[in-house]
Amino acid sequence: MQTQTITLGHSPDPDDAFMFYGLAKGHIATPGLHFEHILQDIQTLNERATRGELDVSAISIHAYAHVSDQYALLPSGASMGDGYGPMLVAKNAFSKEEIPKRRIAVPGTMTSAFLALQLWLGKPAHELNFVVVPFDQIFSAVRTGQAEVGLIIHEGQLTYRNEGLVLCEDLGVWWGIENGGLPLPLGGNVIHKRHTPALRSRISSILTESIQFSLDNRTEAVAHSLQYARDMGHDLADRFVGMYVNHWTLDYGDRGRESIRRFLDRSQRLGLIPAAPPLEFVS
Repeated sequence: MQTQTITLGHSPDPDDAFMFYGLAKGHIATPGLHFEHILQDIQTLNERATRGELDVSAISIHAYAHVSDQYALLPSGASMGDGYGPMLVAKNAFSKEEIPKRRIAVPGTMTSAFLALQLWLGKPAHELNFVVVPFDQIFSAVRTGQAEVGLIIHEGQLTYRNEGLVLCEDLGVWWGIENGGLPLPLGGNVIHKRHTPALRSRISSILTESIQFSLDNRTEAVAHSLQYARDMGHDLADRFVGMYVNHWTLDYGDRGRESIRRFLDRSQRLGLIPAAPPLEFVS
């Protein structure tokens, strides 16, 4: 049987490592398919998606608005902030009115965190004083004075106090209050439309199976994810994984899909994205 290689892009983070543990370690049968794992930060993956480079990729929901002509959403693989999410942190607490006047370190202009920041402030990017910094260098940017406020994602949400920083706002909490408890849509997996519907559906099933395998074999999957757990021990990594690989990850469900629609519709109405595309999911 001829084997087809499928490029699979995801972040070098504990939650993505946990999600794809079964697939990476050969516990999921993929006859005729070979998955090439490509680990890059989310901003890089977003940019690659605009060029249609990878077959399957984790991307920001923000980025989906720019790549929906090339990619369809997979029903599994979501990262949802259910009562928590990207955070604004600083050496000293700043109010919502003060933050637009401060220099903000952000992890990328196509991240959902940056779009949520603009929604929270009601201001487009060109009205903000920001600097793009790799997500794992944002703490350093704030400590050294390169920025006064940091927009943190990933495990920084659990470790910012260790850096001597304080919380100014949790955008996931804000979004839930504003939207009747809906989770903040942050990331998802997409597949390129160059593949046939049948292959898209098959790959979707394989990835869902990998997520379920990890949830069913949590101890082993968390141990695997620890190699990507920057400055986190087992317990903290396990907590972080639980935040972003859960029932939302297996399937967005109606509430998850509604949250994406609201997120993109509101962004389009404020002129933060060119259009709010219809959600196209692989069946």
